[in-house]
Amino acid sequence: MRTATIALLLIVPAAAPARPPVVPWEVPAEPGLGVAVFARGLEHPWGLAFLPDGRLLVTERPGRLRLVSPRGEVSPPIPGVPRVAAVGQGGLLDVAIHPDFESNRLVYLSYAGGTEQANWTAVAVARLEGGRLQALREILRNPTPKRGGAHFGSRLLFLPDGSLLVSIGDGGNPDVKLDGRNIRDQAQNPEALFGKVLRVTAEGQPHPANRGRADPGSGWNPLLFSIGHRNIQGLARDPKTGTIFATEHGAQGGDELNRLEGGQNYGWPLVTFAKEYSGAEISRERSRPGFADPVSVWIPSIAPSGLAVYRGRALARLDGALLAGGLMSSDVRVIRLGPPFRETRIPVDQRVRDVAVGPDGLVYVLTDEADGAILRIGPARRS
Repeated sequence: MRTATIALLLIVPAAAPARPPVVPWEVPAEPGLGVAVFARGLEHPWGLAFLPDGRLLVTERPGRLRLVSPRGEVSPPIPGVPRVAAVGQGGLLDVAIHPDFESNRLVYLSYAGGTEQANWTAVAVARLEGGRLQALREILRNPTPKRGGAHFGSRLLFLPDGSLLVSIGDGGNPDVKLDGRNIRDQAQNPEALFGKVLRVTAEGQPHPANRGRADPGSGWNPLLFSIGHRNIQGLARDPKTGTIFATEHGAQGGDELNRLEGGQNYGWPLVTFAKEYSGAEISRERSRPGFADPVSVWIPSIAPSGLAVYRGRALARLDGALLAGGLMSSDVRVIRLGPPFRETRIPVDQRVRDVAVGPDGLVYVLTDEADGAILRIGPARRS
């Protein structure tokens, strides 16, 4: 008599993908740090960049660029900036210097051009010589004008190979249409620039590694690095790991921290934690195969703007942390990816538009106010 051997196949269901942490409004304060005013007298400052000699270039949204000395002295407006559309969220926005600035003196500016009824995000480059910008020329423009003053994106980030990342917003909320549809739907259009991160050369040309250049049959515009974004106003690269991070505004809740990789789709508006400002659902999907999930999500919104990765010894306890500015939360969020994931805050009680780590290892913050300031975050003073 033969004994049958019965093999039992145990079927284990695939684990559901880990959901990103949802960070509430209230998080603990980061201990041991103090906030002091470094410079005053700026009108709605938007972006800052450190020069090799320790001075700062700072943009003001109404259309001015200023130099700030290492002692916090603010210069008169620098001549030679582009003409901007200072409507709503638009105006003179970010500033970045070329990696070889010491030899070529090149400064890059992003801004809203046009009028309230027809405007676009653009990037220009000029030489900083003799206290003014010279030979200004536009190297990049969203070719499709939109109306209204919302969602220009506009952060700039140079990568080690000399290429430049440029964020462009989705164009606006559902009251703004393009070809009869919500303009925000263009974030999923691989031919359009709305709701995208671009990667270009220093002359504004498509980078050879972009999906649309590497695979012309993909349907992607050759300028595109990633798609499916709402309105990125924070871009940073970890100098130790090379990881690129972005923070972007949701609508009603659903602000995101993302780890950016070329060729990825980040979902907006098909996949999102955000809701309409009315409270209605934008999408019931929080994740979808083939789309990149956020690292974390803020509900309610902190309105993130400005992002830096801290690497240094002056504030050693922050080493490796992400520093995200919050317009609505009036703070700088300190994000430690872990594991475990942890988030604390540095209260500043003003709208934070940009965050940068200075050559001294301290943290510099722009406040988005009519009487805006540069704040400096360092070790707390002992009383």
